Amino acid sequence: MDLVASAENIIVAMMHINKKGDSKLLSKCSLPLANLGCVKRMVTELAVLDVTHQWFLLVEHAPEVSIQEIKDTTAGKLIIPDLVKEMHY
Repeated sequence: MDLVASAENIIVAMMHINKKGDSKLLSKCSLPLANLGCVKRMVTELAVLDVTHQWFLLVEHAPEVSIQEIKDTTAGKLIIPDLVKEMHY
């Protein structure tokens, strides 16, 4: 909790879906929050997404991952711009 208290740019690396195949990117967090709104970006095995209080903005997609797959595995509101770059490792 203390780590995010004064940080300005938090990036979370996580899996996009859980072991059951359910999305981990939800409309509302069900866990206790240390600092609401501190996460600015999420990086998963499928995509890079910018985060706001209301939605996820798709920034990049992993190679061989379709936009439709990302849409299907994101439970929260997802904004998809006209041009989405592919991730480069």
